Amino acid sequence: MSELNGFIAPLTPTGKSSLVPNMPWYYSGTLLTVEYLTDVANVRAILPADLELADEHPGAVAIIWADWQSCSEGGAELLDPVRSQYLEAFVVVRCKKDGVTYSRCVAIWVTKDFAIARGWFQGYPKKLGSVHVTRIFNHGKASPRLAAGAKLGATLSAYDHRLASAVVTLREPADNNGFVNGHKMLHSRWMPSITPGAGNSLDQLISMGGVDADLGEPWMGDAELTLGDSQWDELGSILPVKEILGGYYREVGVTFNGGVLIEDRSNPTV
Repeated sequence: MSELNGFIAPLTPTGKSSLVPNMPWYYSGTLLTVEYLTDVANVRAILPADLELADEHPGAVAIIWADWQSCSEGGAELLDPVRSQYLEAFVVVRCKKDGVTYSRCVAIWVTKDFAIARGWFQGYPKKLGSVHVTRIFNHGKASPRLAAGAKLGATLSAYDHRLASAVVTLREPADNNGFVNGHKMLHSRWMPSITPGAGNSLDQLISMGGVDADLGEPWMGDAELTLGDSQWDELGSILPVKEILGGYYREVGVTFNGGVLIEDRSNPTV
């Protein structure tokens, strides 16, 4: 009897059909970030009860548009780019656990199925969406340059409903690309029991982050941001904008090769 192989379903004898290949996963891309303040009560409401608010700027939020090219070991996806290129828009707050400050993704929309599966494995609450962001190229008139005065737009929609729009006007080089998404991530991995009302078969709190970071020069500037809701998605109502802090742009490269289990409340018997 043949053995079934693959990192994530579907499993086959060859393993080629697996939606996501085995780690490590390599990422190259750009991040367009808008940081803002919301009421602290809104951040508290989106965090699990056992996580605390960050000590400094507990109401800070970042919404980040990422334009990614990714691959696994060997880079085969790069020669079939529909399997390597995708965009995502994700919302990050900060929290504290056992005295350590973390970043936590509380909402995220992506454009490809493999990115959703990879994200659920990592604890990102990924959903399918339509994501667009202005790209910077070095030639021609159809692109801003990475220079003072460059304007970059970004949009997020899901199920044909607009959830976010942003414009960032770059002003000058910066020391970093913001502080909200500047810590290791603290995520929840969970799966409800197949038995209704029996709790969670998988219920883990994990920490994760990238390694081998290869970072471009960050730029900062002024930002405009509009958030909305639909009958299927909440964004503007759960983390409304109180004050814009600023915008950032950076080219990044990073490797993901696993995380750390912080707590395990899983009940595999259900």
